[in-house]
Amino acid sequence: MPALNAPDNFNWPLAYEAEALLSTHINAFLAKNATAARLAARMHAETGTEFFEWTDHFVVSQNHEAAFRAAGFVTEVTDVPTFHTVLAHPHAMLPRVIVSLKATPAAAPLSLAIRPEFLADFMARHGLTGTPIGAPCARYRLIAVSEENGALFQAVERLGYRGFIVSEPRPGFADAVLRVRELWRTRKRDFANDDDGEKHAFEVLQQCLDLVGTDVACELYFAEERYFWELRNRAGRVQKRRQDLLGLGWANHDHHTFRCSRRHFPGLVRFMEQLGLSKRERFYAGAEAGWGAQVMETPAVGIVVFADVDLLPDEVDEDYAAKRLPEVAKVGTVGLWCGLHGDSFLQSGMHHLEARFNHPLLKEQLAAEGIVTMKPFSDFPFLKQAFTEGERWPVNPARAELLRKKGLITNAQADGFIKDGAIGSHLENLERKGGFKGFNQKAVSAIIAAVDPRKVQEAHAAH
Repeated sequence: MPALNAPDNFNWPLAYEAEALLSTHINAFLAKNATAARLAARMHAETGTEFFEWTDHFVVSQNHEAAFRAAGFVTEVTDVPTFHTVLAHPHAMLPRVIVSLKATPAAAPLSLAIRPEFLADFMARHGLTGTPIGAPCARYRLIAVSEENGALFQAVERLGYRGFIVSEPRPGFADAVLRVRELWRTRKRDFANDDDGEKHAFEVLQQCLDLVGTDVACELYFAEERYFWELRNRAGRVQKRRQDLLGLGWANHDHHTFRCSRRHFPGLVRFMEQLGLSKRERFYAGAEAGWGAQVMETPAVGIVVFADVDLLPDEVDEDYAAKRLPEVAKVGTVGLWCGLHGDSFLQSGMHHLEARFNHPLLKEQLAAEGIVTMKPFSDFPFLKQAFTEGERWPVNPARAELLRKKGLITNAQADGFIKDGAIGSHLENLERKGGFKGFNQKAVSAIIAAVDPRKVQEAHAAH
């Protein structure tokens, strides 16, 4: 499993030169392969996404290697066919490049592969009748889409695997994958005591790890978390349908945001670590903001998690993900959301899914579907972020009464939440440039404050 490679203090760079070089090669490929070019146009027009974000990798002749290394790419040690070298940018979110050591020098990529979520869906939507290389549930599968003017267009499917070698599944592995999908989907989330819910989650996790190992269990877990979130978020369902019409699925996911109570935050982090995620940067926006977050990532699977929790000022210098935080006499935005709906880890599912889009284009396209996008909370050349308007969920009266009894919300607030519900989830429209992997702490703090259930309820009641 590849180790997390991060710059000092997680100061993620802007890799504009590397991005431009990749774009030049991708555009050269599209100029030679009309099928890929038509799909790129449809991605833009029908899903608000760009072909670049779906590109898994492309293969170039060795005469291009020096240029990529000069732009910051380095050798990545991973499974790859003989006489090929994999290049990746160590600190940027960018497609990888495979250098063919034997190919005749060529100006454009020899082949390019996009990554839909499921190969069968992509094949069905595009009328591909060939047989993929790699059996169902193989860790890496691929199919030729078209070959035009010496440019081979492919689609690949990955199952918790970062390499480029097709290996047939061991006997019984496909059954194990189906069993793990079933275990994650049927996991009981709602217990009278959340400690029992956390214990049960770890029991299911161990079953899954025993059946398929860490990386595959991780891939399947987050697929099910996206599915659960989507069931409760109309914007997510609409956008997923748009992407499914091209057979793409959610393979453009950027990161998954979990909100957690102070009591269960260390358990959530430990759960993610057992799924193979490593801790990245921590956020703390100051005493007035009242929240912190732990970013986590597994390069092997391509999963990033943003885990939010209420924090006190004197907790910022501690590893607040490493110990159980004591209960406090007030709740911030995150704690109140968990109090009303349950932890993301347990009852509620993710607060939001972020995927990579053409930011202004998606806003326009979703508006045509009746979905409103909020004001951007990041608006930089390298990072644009905005929520769709929140999905209002009903609130269990017992949860509101418990918060009222503890003095964490007023009588009027409790009555309002019981009557009108509270904002539950969003889809996040995100666009990155320069391969930027980081986040904007000040902007995240602003949007967390803006979607505090109390503020939203006050505005709702005023209308």
